[in-house]
Amino acid sequence: MDRTTNRAMMLCTLGYASTMTAAFVPEAAFAAGDAIEPASLDRFDLGHGDAIDDGRSPMAGSRANPNDIATQLESLRAEISAQRDMIRQQNETIARQQLAIDMLLRRTSGEIDLAGLRGMGMGQAIAPASQETTQMLPDAPVGEAPPPEPTIETKVEAVPEGQGVLTPAGRLVIDPSFDYTSSSTNRLVFRGIELVPGIQIGLIEASDADRDTIVTTLGLRYGLTNRLELEARIPALYRWDRIEVAQQRDEGIVRTIKLKERDIGDIEFALRYQLNRPKGQNPIWVANLRVKSDTGKSPFDVGYDEFGVATGLSTGSGFWAVQPSVNFLLPSDPAVIFGSLGYLWHIPRDIDRKVGGALIGRVDPGDAISGNVGFGFALNPRFSFSMGYRHSYIFPTTTEIGGSRERSNRAQVGSFTFGMSYRLSMRQSVNVAIELGATADAPDLGVTLRFPFSLGK
Repeated sequence: MDRTTNRAMMLCTLGYASTMTAAFVPEAAFAAGDAIEPASLDRFDLGHGDAIDDGRSPMAGSRANPNDIATQLESLRAEISAQRDMIRQQNETIARQQLAIDMLLRRTSGEIDLAGLRGMGMGQAIAPASQETTQMLPDAPVGEAPPPEPTIETKVEAVPEGQGVLTPAGRLVIDPSFDYTSSSTNRLVFRGIELVPGIQIGLIEASDADRDTIVTTLGLRYGLTNRLELEARIPALYRWDRIEVAQQRDEGIVRTIKLKERDIGDIEFALRYQLNRPKGQNPIWVANLRVKSDTGKSPFDVGYDEFGVATGLSTGSGFWAVQPSVNFLLPSDPAVIFGSLGYLWHIPRDIDRKVGGALIGRVDPGDAISGNVGFGFALNPRFSFSMGYRHSYIFPTTTEIGGSRERSNRAQVGSFTFGMSYRLSMRQSVNVAIELGATADAPDLGVTLRFPFSLGK
């Protein structure tokens, strides 16, 4: 063939290639961002059939070789075929995802063709949630921390003073408190003889006494170690009594006595030691030793009239006392059971003073056995309450009067206790305690308001 014939054949081939290229490259290939690079085509001017000399083509400055053109066309066809396969796979993936979305939207109404989905290989992907899976779903916002569980410390904050957990090492707790006590007694005394029932010869005395006491106490507790605590309490008392006495002698006599007193009370010191470490549901045992001084005004330091009736009020017992005791705390979720048992020993002393014309010698105040039991319960980490019963058995007091020994009656002092505590912060709380007398010798009502707050570690 001559040169003209060869040129015609080349133009025909390039025209056929351009037609095939336009037919086999879909718009989706270019839209997908993976289109054929223009650099693979701009080397040829398909309109003229001559190679363009742009300095990049290996045939720049020379005529194109038919074998090279065929090789490039095969390469283009292979690339187009690969892109078509990729687009087909992407379309299949999109179709499956769209079908899954549609089925999930229809899932709430129950319109699910499980047989059809399994036939398409998607049965396990969007199978309805089982009852067990539904029950495991959270019923609160994911990531929201649950409220902390009440600890044993929060459960026993409302228990009677001195029976909670010990103060941690290095921490000082300042515990100011206000106590109000009210009691009322009615007494009828007959001094004489009864000839026959209803006929009496002698002295009849009736008294009605109302006594109110407010005690302001500053308490300090310090943790020497995590299992050893030291405490001091300094009280100040304000008392006022109103007593009406009716005496029947030759004629009836009625007297009204009003007394008031304000002074310091008996200062106390205490040492507490935790005997064991908390372990599971086992009780925590705490040993206590309390020492009470005689700093308050003694009953023998007030004035008396000629009949031996006091003209003043005391603010202390007038005797030193030592009280060993043991407390226990028994965790029993969601409550904590508490209790104590102690023995109060009063140290006797010689008074050597005349009262109502009689010499008072050695006085041995009655000792006392006391105990209580109750439980504390925390409704939440801030609020807790407690209920319990406290009882004391007081032995008779022995007094030397004018060379003879006199013994008083025994006393049973029992009361029901109720306590509430609200935690204002991690270091401060407010505690309220109420006592209701259960026996004749017990005060009618007692209310205690405490504001403990801690300093240090």
